[in-house]
Amino acid sequence: MSLFLLKRFVSFVATLLAASVVVFAVLEILPGNAAEVRLGPTATPEQVAALSAQLGLDRPAFARYVEWVGGYLRGDLGVSVAYDTPVWSLIAERLRVSLPLALLAMGLTVAVALSLGVYAAARHNRLGDVGVMTLSQLGLAIPNFWLAIVLILVFAVHLQWFPAGGFPGWTDDEGGSLWDGLQALMLPAVALAAVQAAILARFTRSAVLDTLREDYVRTARAKGLSRRATLWRHVLRNAMIPVITIMGLQFGNLLTSAIVVENVFVLPGIGRLVFQAIANRDLAVVRDVIMLLAGAVILINFIVDLLYAWIDPRLKGGDA
Repeated sequence: MSLFLLKRFVSFVATLLAASVVVFAVLEILPGNAAEVRLGPTATPEQVAALSAQLGLDRPAFARYVEWVGGYLRGDLGVSVAYDTPVWSLIAERLRVSLPLALLAMGLTVAVALSLGVYAAARHNRLGDVGVMTLSQLGLAIPNFWLAIVLILVFAVHLQWFPAGGFPGWTDDEGGSLWDGLQALMLPAVALAAVQAAILARFTRSAVLDTLREDYVRTARAKGLSRRATLWRHVLRNAMIPVITIMGLQFGNLLTSAIVVENVFVLPGIGRLVFQAIANRDLAVVRDVIMLLAGAVILINFIVDLLYAWIDPRLKGGDA
């Protein structure tokens, strides 16, 4: 087990390092810099050079990369050029919206997809199976930003059950409450979860059907265990390994997909921060947010690897 964890941890660190190099290099090769955007088109070359030196943009790329990684490890992400505010405080403020939104969307995805996937597998080639597969195909075909607009028209404009956009905050001091915050995030979460639930339901169905053909399932049924008990006690756990892989990828995808949906619902999350930073050529914010999202995806995959070992003890061996 220790060797399994060590190998996964080394892979986790190496992937993080590689992602940091790619993120830094890609933003380095873009034309222009923050000094030119901050001073505007009327600035002289001398003024741009002076501000670039003040911001440290005239230093070698490798030195700036090392400083950036070191700052990340210390929790010092620098100062936003556009907002003149520490980048970490900007990100932390926006994560108070984006992270609950992704968690709520993931919860809806898992609850709906596992239920429908198991239901469809238990009724293979029957009406229930066909119905679930049809719904999942529709879910795959609908863009989440279009679904977001439809949800606003139906549930916010016509029925007025949920707000059409904006975020009131989580506390009374911010002008809202926990319930108000959840209401503001419900429609965006549904818009995000619809596509992901369609994907996960299909994978769950396939994994359950494959597991139902195993010998130990037939043995359990021969011993008198009911079909429902066999599904939930034996089949689902063994079918979860490929399903968890998709779930891990989907949570990372929800964090990135939220960028578009947050702008549709005018939510002050990471998505709007990225759009504003790109418009202002605030590369410090763009770089740190992208690295944060990449790190979150890599961390989720690392956690998924650990869950593999918990679900399937055979993976704990030295050859895993």
